[in-house]
Amino acid sequence: MRSLPLPLALTARLSPVVVLAAAGWALSSGPFAAPQAAEHKPAEEKTETQSASAPSTSTASKAYSAAPAPCESVAKKTIESLVPGAKTAGKEIPSTDSELRRTCSWNALKGYDYRWLDVSYEVMESDDAAQKSYEAHLDKKSGGGAVPGLGDSAYSVVNLTTEEKQQTREGVVIARASNALVMITYNGSDFESKKAPSTDTINKGAIKAAKEAVAALESDKG
Repeated sequence: MRSLPLPLALTARLSPVVVLAAAGWALSSGPFAAPQAAEHKPAEEKTETQSASAPSTSTASKAYSAAPAPCESVAKKTIESLVPGAKTAGKEIPSTDSELRRTCSWNALKGYDYRWLDVSYEVMESDDAAQKSYEAHLDKKSGGGAVPGLGDSAYSVVNLTTEEKQQTREGVVIARASNALVMITYNGSDFESKKAPSTDTINKGAIKAAKEAVAALESDKG
């Protein structure tokens, strides 16, 4: 079979995904900035005594302090199934803060069948901050529904786009576990038929990757 150059639609499709991951979900970074100090502070001597005797509430309540290795979060068999032909080691995308935001990507074109998978983690200062960011992500999505039994709360949505008569179907799963968010992006196209994989195929694939990624986060706890 002759080699197949990547079509313009694919190039256009990949660019925003890479930018999004490398930016560390910049659109969701605002709600979880560190809280402002109280307007009325206690006497200096009392403050020093309190800080020396006990950790702050926000620090003590954080379930996760760092993001796990994203390229190790999904089993090799799962990668081989969801992204045929991809290197199972994946490729971690540079982040502005690798302690708190990490993303790994797998993609491959096998024959005319293309697949892309992203696994992203973001660790925040508190459960409340993570919940606000989770809700902000959902506000940007349409359709879809809840995924029961995944983290503290989770949501999946699948959308179909058509560009230059080429269909691409993309599934996104967003899950919150305590003060961390896990985001899965999974999409595919067939460049021979111009059709996309079914909604069921993409949705189930994204959810499977999300379950493994959340399990990896929880096993890394502490």
